Amino acid sequence: MTMVNPQDPGMTTAAISRLVGYSTQQVRDLERLGVIPSAERRANGYRRYHRAHLDALRAYRALAAAIGPVPARQLMPKLLSGSVEDAAEKIDDLHVAIARGRALVREALRGLDAILEDRTAVFNDRDAMTIGELASALGIRTSALRHWEAEGLVSPDRTTAARVRSYGARAISEARVVAALRVGGYPLPPISRILDQLRSRGLTAEARRLLDERLRELTRRSVALLDAAGHLHAILTGARTSDRMEVP
Repeated sequence: MTMVNPQDPGMTTAAISRLVGYSTQQVRDLERLGVIPSAERRANGYRRYHRAHLDALRAYRALAAAIGPVPARQLMPKLLSGSVEDAAEKIDDLHVAIARGRALVREALRGLDAILEDRTAVFNDRDAMTIGELASALGIRTSALRHWEAEGLVSPDRTTAARVRSYGARAISEARVVAALRVGGYPLPPISRILDQLRSRGLTAEARRLLDERLRELTRRSVALLDAAGHLHAILTGARTSDRMEVP
């Protein structure tokens, strides 16, 4: 239950809605879904919201900007009902996922340069990767690599009579580009066009632009998570439970 300062008159649904930029119905829906704590009811039946509700709404808004509205709606009730340690661990996991995405994009950017390197450069076969090794390195399923191969995005070599896939330097670099763009939500046709430009004319401008956009998006999400964490900390530690409801 939300702790309430007896001297805090609280806020109406309309008042708290204005502060967070949501409609009154959105606030009611978020309360019903457990995204914010249940509101106190006045004698006349009207809801009364307090600082913890405002922090929860702001935390949800930041979390939705970081991971999307649906995952945020699913996660917020767990964050509110758990301990500070549990909430910190869940937020840390989200930051780890963003950091992995950032590393994937940077590997893809390096891969662009590798694709354009002197094609006569000698590649040590011992550095080749199996489909399982490459899938693990990219954090994807082997079925994704097979699908990309069927779509002409990645072309592994075949070794031995069993025709086992072997990914050399170029195939690894191309797979990194595809993986980074796919995680960013880009469909296969434009990725295929970008790879065609790389292979036929050595053009990297469009690929670099998309990957740079992805890096900026990941940074935005990371900052939004920091914002969400600040509001969650205030709720879970009760740092503001004695504050009067004087908010900007």
